[in-house]
Order: sequence, then structure tokens, then C-alpha cells
Amino acid sequence: MGLSVLIKLAIFDLDGTLVNSLEDLADAVNYALRKNGFPEHETDEYRYLVGNGLAILIKRALPDGFCNEETETAIKSDFDFYYNNHYCSKTKPYDGILELLKTLKENGIKLAVASNKPDTFAKIIVEHFFKDTFDFVSGKTDSIPKKPAPDIVFKIIEELGVDKKNCIFAGDSDVDVLTAKNAGIISAGCLWGFRDFDELNKAGADYILSKPCEMLEVFNIIKGRAC
Repeated sequence: MGLSVLIKLAIFDLDGTLVNSLEDLADAVNYALRKNGFPEHETDEYRYLVGNGLAILIKRALPDGFCNEETETAIKSDFDFYYNNHYCSKTKPYDGILELLKTLKENGIKLAVASNKPDTFAKIIVEHFFKDTFDFVSGKTDSIPKKPAPDIVFKIIEELGVDKKNCIFAGDSDVDVLTAKNAGIISAGCLWGFRDFDELNKAGADYILSKPCEMLEVFNIIKGRAC
């Protein structure tokens, strides 16, 4: 399949888009909660707790009335300890992702990751599962506002020298769709991740994909419209 020359850069969210990391994230937060005497959550509940960065995840996981700097710092420390040793215990790429990335790369499309996961963990996981695949990886740092602020997208575009009209952003949540919109680029919602059709549709995703290979079809739709 020949891909569109219009799209030159595909930016991907990480958790819930490239990799299914829900169990490892849930286990790490539950470990930290348990260690500090707080009740744990069922793994599936974390589908709606993750997505806005670790600080917000911790606030959402704590019981009402217990969000304070001391407690949140303790939870984060224990999360970091556990997750550093278990970030790929159960995490794995979604079916079809490796094939999609291979096809895009073979067709000269630049690839990047934009995640609200702490930058260190984002880079470690991408290196572990997708070695030598991505041209640029950016997680959450103190110097870049987290998604849905568009800054992370602008940084990637600047680093890779691509015009934003030639970019697409793929992610599984409204945070990702809104990030794309705020940056003025095409958005693709991914249904294989943590959220559902209604959330992606309500956020205004330009395209909603049920499986990774459908992104190839989107590229050709965009190409057809540009002709």
C-alpha cells in the first residue's frame, strides 16, 4: 500500500495507544496505596484514572480528603520504586502496532511519542519495546506543560523539522484528541486503548480507529482529499 506523501510525521501517545500498560500502572499505584495504608482500586478502574500524568493519577487514586503534599510525595516515591522494577512485567505492545510502525517507517514517515508519563519512564519503555524505531520521544518534564497543552507537539515538530499541516496525532483519550486540536494538527482516536468511542467522538477526533492498521487507510484518505 502506498502511503500519502502529505503526512510526514505520526505522533503517538504511549500508554493505551502503543502499549497496554494498564496492569503495571495499576499494580504500581496499588502497591503505593497499600504501603501507605490506603484502599486499592480494581485494575479496570485505572482506565479512567490515567491519562493526565502521574500527579493527577495519584490524586485520583487517593480517597477524598487525603490529597496533600506529604501524602502525594510518599505515594509517588513508592510508585516510582515499584514501577522502576515492574514497568514491563505485564506491559506489551498492542496487536498490530509493531507492524504499523514498520510500515510507516519503511514509507519514510517520521515517528514520535508524546506522553504524559514521566519522561524517564517514557524513554525507558519506548527503548525497551521499540528500539531504534522512533525519531523523537518526549514524556512529561517540568519544562513542558502536560497534554492537552500543545507544547509537547510543538517541541516535536520543531525538533523534527516538519510543518504541522503534515502531522497526525494518535491517542486513546480525549486528552490526546484535545492536544492535537490545540496544536492544530489532525487527530486519530484509538479504540483499542483505555477509553471508548463516545469519549473520542465527543472530543472531536477527526478519525476514530478500531485497530492500528486502519491508520494506513487514514493516510490514503487524507492523500485523496489533498489531490
